[in-house]
Amino acid sequence: MVKEKTKKYRGTYYGRGKKAGRGKGKRGGKGMAGLGKHRWIWMVKNMPDHYGSHGFVRHSQKVEVKAINVGDLDRTSERLIETGMARMEEDKVRVDLEKMGYAVLLGGGQVGKPLLIKVGRATEKAKEKIKSAGGEVETNGGDKEE
Repeated sequence: MVKEKTKKYRGTYYGRGKKAGRGKGKRGGKGMAGLGKHRWIWMVKNMPDHYGSHGFVRHSQKVEVKAINVGDLDRTSERLIETGMARMEEDKVRVDLEKMGYAVLLGGGQVGKPLLIKVGRATEKAKEKIKSAGGEVETNGGDKEE
């Protein structure tokens, strides 16, 4: 005997549409299919970091070298003496830039007073300006520029 419900739905798709009632129909694709299209909202809610690049690999490390200009040293020499980072020697200001954490002395600015400076490296322009003001620059190699 055929039930009334079965008889009612014969020739139709039981209210599911044609493909939905068959096998794996109406699931919108397999796996991650449709994440950029019809499954976008699901992806944004459940997998917000799915798209885009995340992090990076540094193949070479950038070393930041701390440098100071001769003009900055000349301008701040009084403050350096007050704080004990520099001292007066024979009417010249002695500054150890290595102890202050500087690696390079650059030639920017003007020098108005004689400075005795100990530093790892110094540019030729910086050495020239210090020498013309009556000072000296001692670099890592121990060579004094007079």
